[in-house]
Amino acid sequence: MKYLIVGLGNIGDEYRNTRHNIGFKMLDAFAEASNVVFEDRRYGMVGRCRVKNAELVLLKPSTFMNLSGNAVRYWMGEEKIPVENLLVLVDDLNLPFGTIRIRMKGSNGGHNGLGHIQQVLGTENYARVRFGIGNDYPKGAQMHFVLGEWTEEEAKMLPDRLKITTEIIPSFCLQGIERTMNAFNSLGMKV
Repeated sequence: MKYLIVGLGNIGDEYRNTRHNIGFKMLDAFAEASNVVFEDRRYGMVGRCRVKNAELVLLKPSTFMNLSGNAVRYWMGEEKIPVENLLVLVDDLNLPFGTIRIRMKGSNGGHNGLGHIQQVLGTENYARVRFGIGNDYPKGAQMHFVLGEWTEEEAKMLPDRLKITTEIIPSFCLQGIERTMNAFNSLGMKV
């Protein structure tokens, strides 16, 4: 079986440590634990690894967040990966910092990256892991918060919070999204 694991974020040094790039950071945490090296390929940075009999294609799109669907569609087609073997790692403004929520399908929740993926694929029936970035910002400052860098306290806690990714991705590939959801969501996912 082949799987496409996509971490959403924006390319460029100015976005590297922003909350909106947590999808990249989650994928990087898994890649580092799995000794995966990314290569610059069409529509993004791509890495490959195996988890038992599952072949994983890891993708960090270079299309910027709001056009993520183009990279996802290309790599699903290139690798002949069905939508049920797609997992998207993304930030969530509506979850407290560090909380992780796994879903089999659902709305984009106002997230432009997920919205574009859904528009391009024509479905919202794909798995996603949402990482809470919190919503502690003054009224009208949402974009500044999302595109802002982590606080010093958040940055210190982030590595421990990212470790869960090294468990979720293999579980998704080996046990499926439903069993993964049941196992991890039942823990409350406040890691």
